[in-house]
Amino acid sequence: MRIRKTAAFALGLVLLSVSFFTHAGYTSTRHPIVLVHGVTGFNTIGGLINYFHTIPWNLERSGARVYSASVSFVNSSEQRGQQLANYVNGLGHSKVNLMAHSQGAPTSRVTASLIPHKIASITSINGVNKGSTVADVVRGVLPPGSYVEGGAQAIANALGGLVNALSGSSNPQDGVAALETLTTRGTTDLNDALGWKGVNRSSCSGTNEDVWINGNRIKYFSWTGRGVWTNILDATDPFLGITSLAFGGEPSDGLVGVCSTKMGNVIGTHYDMNHVDAINHLFGVRSLWTNPVSLYRSQANRLKNRGL
Repeated sequence: MRIRKTAAFALGLVLLSVSFFTHAGYTSTRHPIVLVHGVTGFNTIGGLINYFHTIPWNLERSGARVYSASVSFVNSSEQRGQQLANYVNGLGHSKVNLMAHSQGAPTSRVTASLIPHKIASITSINGVNKGSTVADVVRGVLPPGSYVEGGAQAIANALGGLVNALSGSSNPQDGVAALETLTTRGTTDLNDALGWKGVNRSSCSGTNEDVWINGNRIKYFSWTGRGVWTNILDATDPFLGITSLAFGGEPSDGLVGVCSTKMGNVIGTHYDMNHVDAINHLFGVRSLWTNPVSLYRSQANRLKNRGL
């Protein structure tokens, strides 16, 4: 009996070792990964709460080098894109892979237009690539120049200032500019300025994986979920359940329609995951059917296999 137990223990150690060494370099991309937060986002609050909950660690534990960028809590994609370009330039790497959530996707595409030689790839995660119907509705109830708009602007900018203080940043805030840039009209204007690179103007589909900007080839990828109520214990689900009503019968993640998220090589749009689940929040409470962390890890491995 003792021999059997010893043999079983030894076999367990062997299998554990094989598993460890097999996955040791699973996410070891050639170029570092930069995570880019969305609107009303941050890199970290007091070093305790990360926007991408546990995702940096889960990428790093098998070889990736990961940075979390800090851009404006609320501002236009153009302003945020310039901030991200400055951040990337400051890292000192020849190229980086951008993995971007929500408004982080158009933000990253602006960055690619500014410093294409520094960007190896962009991965859009539940990205607002053709605008959000929710932003259209909010813009409709906040008439330009109205007292209501002014009040909302003051609140958004104040929250942005608080996030700056808690995260050690000094990013400029502009709540109205953030709202405008996320509407269908605002995003269309941005896509016009960027030449619709990576985004399909005329159909609900992606484009080629390879996107060329000023002679530089950049790999574009995207994925999204189409779930809203994904876990009864998640306090954010009721909010997204309400906002999802703006889409009628169109599939969405609660804040962005599925068609709007498609960019470049579309990895998938079938995941049981809402807009907040996509960053592994609220603190890892998610659907039983889709683990967002595994999507990030699989994408890092995909980038590695592409030589990126």
